[in-house]
Amino acid sequence: MPLKLILASSSPYRRELLERLKIPFDVMAPEVDETPCPGETPEKLVERLAVEKARKIAAHKAGTLVIGSDQVAVYNGGIVGKPHTHDKAVTQLQSASGKTVTLYTGLATVNADTQRVQCEVIPFRVTFRVLTDAQIESYLRKEQPYSCAGSVKSEGLGIALLERFEGDDPNTLIGLPLIRLVRMLENEGIKVI
Repeated sequence: MPLKLILASSSPYRRELLERLKIPFDVMAPEVDETPCPGETPEKLVERLAVEKARKIAAHKAGTLVIGSDQVAVYNGGIVGKPHTHDKAVTQLQSASGKTVTLYTGLATVNADTQRVQCEVIPFRVTFRVLTDAQIESYLRKEQPYSCAGSVKSEGLGIALLERFEGDDPNTLIGLPLIRLVRMLENEGIKVI
């Protein structure tokens, strides 16, 4: 019997991306503490959280393959997560103005039956235009990207803030690297095409 697929995420953006693969799946929110451990690098943080999210759901769902993902933005030497508030989003975008930001996305699958874990960390670089305070305010009023790492929703109006992308898979920017995910699914016997 083929494995049932579960996306361990509360992100509507990840759900929309996974729907592009035209395969059936369920969604469950994993409720994991996303606080970085002391000294944890951005890459290790997203790797740990992606695996932790998938394992949390897989532990209670036999016969499933669970997908976990996590993403952080890094600039000015620090991890920048979801702003959650307008004021934090303003600060994030002012700090990113004219700079290149690296987003790290951790992607993991956990087979609930075999406990096999596949995990990768995929970087993606984004260069911001030089932004005025008026542009930042206008963008935030229209888009309200408070649940997006780094305060940018590139699949929406956030594209107007950006100068250039550098990466293998544009879906990585939104939070679910589909190119890598297809390979992971195939490794577990789930055919996409």
